[in-house]
Amino acid sequence: MSAAAISSNLFEAARLGDPQATASLLETAQPDIRRYARATCRSSADAEDATQEAMFRHVGTIRSLVAFSAWLFSVVRRECLRLARKAGLAPSIDDGEAEALLLSRSEADLRLDVAAAFEALPAHYRDVALMRDVKEMTIDEIAAALGASRQTVKARLHRARALMREYLTR
Repeated sequence: MSAAAISSNLFEAARLGDPQATASLLETAQPDIRRYARATCRSSADAEDATQEAMFRHVGTIRSLVAFSAWLFSVVRRECLRLARKAGLAPSIDDGEAEALLLSRSEADLRLDVAAAFEALPAHYRDVALMRDVKEMTIDEIAAALGASRQTVKARLHRARALMREYLTR
């Protein structure tokens, strides 16, 4: 999907919650999402489900137009994988296999993949993961900075790492 096909004004209006802008934005993106889902999912029914999941996600969490298409495609990819796992067709990857997958990539590719994984996270998970894993803040420091409890920070960090692991091992 080309960001050029979507105006920055339309994207910003959708991001701020304008229902007409959101509908127009997703209508513009739908053919590309559907095509990607058909290529990624195991069945046409799963492709339709994944497309619908992507179409009804909240656009307001996306910070830039450039990240929009990557975000939509990651939603579709995760939904296709979730549906395949639910059907018992996609086994979970164990830690050893995940590590081997990551080590097989070049350092430059791995850096780009990690950056894309961070960008694909919802904002509340991304903030916690960046504070802990990049800025090396403690759980207490993060909780204080966000005005959240330790348990909330730990839960968000756990979920952020799980989502990043899933993103990086596909």
